[in-house]
Amino acid sequence: MADKNPDVRVRFCPSPTGNPHVGLVRTALFNWAYARHNGGTLVFRIEDTDAARDSEESYNQLLDAMRWLGFDWDEGPEIGGPHAPYRQSQRMDIYADVAERLRAAGHAYPCYCTTEELDARREAARAAGKPSGYDGHCRDLTADQIAVYEQEGRPSILRFRMPDTTLTFDDLVRGPISFDPKDVPDYGIVRANGAPLYTLVNPVDDALMEITHVLRGEDLLSSTPRQIALYAALADIGVGNGTTPRFGHLPYVMGEGNKKLSKRDPQASLNLYRERGFLPEGLLNYLALLGWSLSDDRDIFDIDEMVAAFDIDDVNGNPARFDLKKAEHINAEHVRRLAPEEFVRRLVPYLQAAELLPAEPTAEQLDLLGKVAPLTQERMVVLSEIVAMAGFLFVAPADFTVDPEDAAKVLTADARPVIEASVKALTELTDFTPDPIQAALREALVDGLGIKPKFAFTPLRVAVTGRRVSPPLFESMELLGREETLRRLLAALELLPAS
Repeated sequence: MADKNPDVRVRFCPSPTGNPHVGLVRTALFNWAYARHNGGTLVFRIEDTDAARDSEESYNQLLDAMRWLGFDWDEGPEIGGPHAPYRQSQRMDIYADVAERLRAAGHAYPCYCTTEELDARREAARAAGKPSGYDGHCRDLTADQIAVYEQEGRPSILRFRMPDTTLTFDDLVRGPISFDPKDVPDYGIVRANGAPLYTLVNPVDDALMEITHVLRGEDLLSSTPRQIALYAALADIGVGNGTTPRFGHLPYVMGEGNKKLSKRDPQASLNLYRERGFLPEGLLNYLALLGWSLSDDRDIFDIDEMVAAFDIDDVNGNPARFDLKKAEHINAEHVRRLAPEEFVRRLVPYLQAAELLPAEPTAEQLDLLGKVAPLTQERMVVLSEIVAMAGFLFVAPADFTVDPEDAAKVLTADARPVIEASVKALTELTDFTPDPIQAALREALVDGLGIKPKFAFTPLRVAVTGRRVSPPLFESMELLGREETLRRLLAALELLPAS
């Protein structure tokens, strides 16, 4: 493992378009962990120059997601920093100035080619078996040629002039990588309307914010030689400190069918995991495994352990498959690790969302939740399961219902003698706690009616909790209380067909 380097400056720079996705979170996690491991700086930057796609709602979702995940940042929105502002939409004057300086120094030039002309030349190049990228048509226009185009009123974009040499860099994940100049043609950095493109603003901000390491997805690898060339040009015109960041391209996260997990895949949405009740700890633990591991024999670890061990040199460049079952297994382990009070605290929002608890739960309701929580914690995979597992305790008597499928399978005519005998036994019981409840029901059903426990207690579970799967039956009855337990058993009798 490499020595710690407090001079490390990394950035997380998402675009506020749509809901955050798990691939984006994995990138944020690796940048955050690398900064924290080294005692360095994490810059949180918002790339919101695309007015047609960016939205304030998505921007707020990004900030909320970062807070929910437990990430903090050293510079960025809400806290500022020496390189503010950290929203690109507020830095347009900076980009305009840099673009003009690049043009004046000969690192960029106006390109007057129309879309139709570009398409025709690309098609001709493909037909001839040649590279179909930009052919440099406007690269060396004379002043007279430029004047003619200007008189015609042709719009122009600003293109960056790529060097005619092989570009090589040492990727922190993949090792040395080289790009032939014929494969990296000149590219646009400013639109015809004057709006700067991602290809300009991203490297300019990295240079001005003195970013030392760029850790990002493998899908951006092809743009790296462009950025390396642009860093050199920026250094030439005095933008930034003259250094080029080290690049590390993180492995693809694969979804179904060996395809890269995209924003459009349902399982890619961070909000989906929040709504289902994944813990941030569980989700981050799993996402860390998509390209990295703490050790060969440990899949379960907390975020502090990851930070202590994380080094970008240990990231595996092979594609990582997103396995929902494994993510759920890891989350369940983190659910079981929660302290009882913390487990209860995290359950409350899910019961509130189901309208089983009010915005301000009463002390009595929280006490009841605290009693049922230990009965569910070991059985739970995601926190939203508390609604199905324990909702029967919080629903108003008039709103209690039995799952129709379970009722059809269990609350048959054969269940009538079971429930009738149970009502009699529980009515006569003086101590309504789990052990006496169990003893009385065993005597009445197993001994008295000769029914095996499985068949004796399942109708009671469905009648009392509404489902065949619930917390332990006798503890559930105690929490409901004698009056409500008997009311539900009597109500079930009313629904049963005649023997």
